[in-house]
Amino acid sequence: MTELTGQSLIAGAQLAGNGGSTRAVDPSTGEKLAPDYSFLDSTQVDEAIAAAAAAFSSYRSTTPEARSRFLDAIAANIEAVREPLVERAMSETGLPQARLTGEVGRTVGQLRLFAEVVRTGNHHGARIDPALPDRTPAPRLDIRQRRVPLGPVVVFGASNFPLAFSVAGGDTASALAAGCPVIVKAHNAHPGTGEIVGRAIARAAEETGIDSGVFSLVYGPGSSVGQQLAADPRIAAIGFTGSRTGGLALAATAAARPVPIPVYAEMSSINPVILLEGALGDEGTGAQGLAAQFVTSLTGSSGQLCTAPGLVLVPTGAAGDAFVAATAELLREQSGQTMLTPSIAEAFDRGVSKLAAQDDVTEVAQGQPGQEANAPAPVVFTASAAALSSNSVLSEEIFGAASLLVRYADVDELAATLADVEGQLTTTIHAAKSDHEAAGRLLPTLEDLCGRILFNGWPTGVEVGHAMVHGGPFPATSAPATTSVGSLAIDRFLRPVAYQAIPASLLPEPVQDENPWSVVQMIDGKVR
Repeated sequence: MTELTGQSLIAGAQLAGNGGSTRAVDPSTGEKLAPDYSFLDSTQVDEAIAAAAAAFSSYRSTTPEARSRFLDAIAANIEAVREPLVERAMSETGLPQARLTGEVGRTVGQLRLFAEVVRTGNHHGARIDPALPDRTPAPRLDIRQRRVPLGPVVVFGASNFPLAFSVAGGDTASALAAGCPVIVKAHNAHPGTGEIVGRAIARAAEETGIDSGVFSLVYGPGSSVGQQLAADPRIAAIGFTGSRTGGLALAATAAARPVPIPVYAEMSSINPVILLEGALGDEGTGAQGLAAQFVTSLTGSSGQLCTAPGLVLVPTGAAGDAFVAATAELLREQSGQTMLTPSIAEAFDRGVSKLAAQDDVTEVAQGQPGQEANAPAPVVFTASAAALSSNSVLSEEIFGAASLLVRYADVDELAATLADVEGQLTTTIHAAKSDHEAAGRLLPTLEDLCGRILFNGWPTGVEVGHAMVHGGPFPATSAPATTSVGSLAIDRFLRPVAYQAIPASLLPEPVQDENPWSVVQMIDGKVR
């Protein structure tokens, strides 16, 4: 096991905090894990902010190759500590080795994807409208446009993805790729995991000659340290994955500043899955097959995924009844898995109890609690479409392996029900060929509802690539026009600047006629 210090990393240097401390807890046993992690006080947090602000000028000016080498070096350094990293993450989260090993792969894959994005240079958005001095009735001046980095970014580590959405996760990778220094507020549930990854980033900066102030990792309570970071005028943007309460608190702080800043918060989603009649019959996957897929998707990682299927819309009638019966049979065979923290397990129990207490809700089936601590039984309920539309409790997210099967009579009722659902990360349609007309009718509604529409699949599992959208209308995210996964995520940390009649010798590289970085340029409306 890599030796841990329990200290923050400020511009590459370890710093013991002056503001209290915490220890990670193994959620499967309740055992407290050494070492103590000391919390920074406000003066120490200010050191991290000052370092990021000072590093911005040099880091934003790095060449594509220098910035790409930095991202590649982070990926290589994380791979070099894979075994102790996975070991510590298992102890701090209760997640299995296979899941965490895969998450290491996703984390380094994201970093390398953004290294390639930087080398390719499409994110500059270079546009050139050459001067037209002879145009009548008025000549056109030379106007050029590119996108520039916003400035220092604060990233809040996520509880459910200790690697891919935390210290070196997608928010950090995309912000660094954009040219923004990053301060990560470590998640207190997996501080050791965060320290190991934070050191890998700091080493990469040293190895590649990047200003050390480009990255800091700070420990402390979100209510104080997090709010200080969000309120500081030197911070230009925030990336957050977590609860609606936490995301809205940050958004409120950022909006109340004299100069408001964007908050890219992923917060709440129940990811509706629509089962159409044909899909449940012989023409499609069938009721038994879909039930097996559903239970697998629901219970994976103890349901602690932002894309877990928390709402399944099932037709009334024999085919829908067969799906519900098959789901009940399979779910009773399932045992609970250890959840990430005791507090998350407690919140799951509260959410299940609240849903079960609603007059219009009936339990379909429940599995068995796991043998270890904080491993509540998975559970599925059912209700009518009318109940979902009239009772907002039925559409509240329960973070964990709990789902609601909503029965609908026909496509018209289904469409009306979906129109009442809040914004989502994903919506899924299961359809056979005979269902395509109905699916086509629903697509415009789904486009307004979510950021990713799936066909004959399940929402858990997010591919990291160029076309992926992991975002959606509020409250799925606070910024529906963006994505936190995929190469388009870099756009969150950039803004456009136009250069009018600037002398050629003063133009930045992406919009020079010589195009020394070989980026894609749109010249007079045509891509070259």
